[in-house]
Formats: sequence, C-alpha cells, structure tokens
Amino acid sequence: VAPTTPVCEVPSSAMTGTVVQLSCKETEGSPPSEYQWYKNGVALLEKTETGSARAANITYTMNKKSGTLLFNTVTKNDTGEYFCEASNGIGLSQKCSVKRMQV
Repeated sequence: VAPTTPVCEVPSSAMTGTVVQLSCKETEGSPPSEYQWYKNGVALLEKTETGSARAANITYTMNKKSGTLLFNTVTKNDTGEYFCEASNGIGLSQKCSVKRMQV
C-alpha cells in the first residue's frame, strides 16, 4: 500500500540551546514508510557512525524509521523551513506541507 500524506509536527519557534523534536508519521503505508526530513528543500543527512568531517557539525539525529528529527541543542542556524517525505517503495512518496521553525 502506498503511503498517505504524513502528518508533520514542527514547532513554530524554539529557544536556542533547547532540545527540539520534530515528528513525521503516516499510518497507511505497507510496508511501513521510511521518512526523510528536508530543510529549505535540501535533504538532511543521516548521521553516520563513521563521524566524517562533514557530519561533525550535524546537530541533529534523524530516525528514518520513526520519522523523528531530534535537535539536542538547537541554534539559530537551525531556523528554516522543514518538511518530511514518507516513502515505502510503493507508489509515489508523500510530503507534508512545509513548516517554518524560528530559533
């Protein structure tokens, strides 16, 4: 079953240095969807265990299975427009509407 449009929860504002969690969920897809978060239209990288130089300044943890995007300490750099995309390899992937988070 192809995924339906996911429901995104993005706080409209957050205090610098706080823990912020964005969530994305859709329940119709079978097999269960994987979720990809985007910021300002660019796919966010999943933090890898290798700890490459490029991933060193990633301030978030993205869980593709649960759809959560967790910032341990948000910074002004995390301000932007976020949306997520659900896909399970069947039919078209589905995106939620873009929501702006101001830090």
